Amino acid sequence: MEMSQTDGQALLILTNLPDEAGARDLATMLVSRRLAACVNVLAPCHSVYRWQGAIESAQEVPLLVKTTAARYADLEAAIRAAHPYELPEIIAVPIAHGLPGYLDWLVTETRAEAADRDLPT
Repeated sequence: MEMSQTDGQALLILTNLPDEAGARDLATMLVSRRLAACVNVLAPCHSVYRWQGAIESAQEVPLLVKTTAARYADLEAAIRAAHPYELPEIIAVPIAHGLPGYLDWLVTETRAEAADRDLPT
């Protein structure tokens, strides 16, 4: 399957989880399914936001997820299915520049064909 320039576009996905255990579980699942090449689980932060008309605040654990545009739809579906929030933050930011070798590795590690080979038979 030939990949278009857009499919190979590297993306940085931002999301938050309510606790470290959930963040680590989600990170492991995304990498094991090759939906992400790497996920950074960051230190907890304090979030302030408006939800259903009220100002809320919570401690959350941010994740930085590195993937490609070709894997975005499957990654978004996996996050939504596993995420405890009714409306999880899922923001994709294109990576305009980066170390070429790293970006090549990112594309290789998230190829759907590789994920298919990783499945038990």
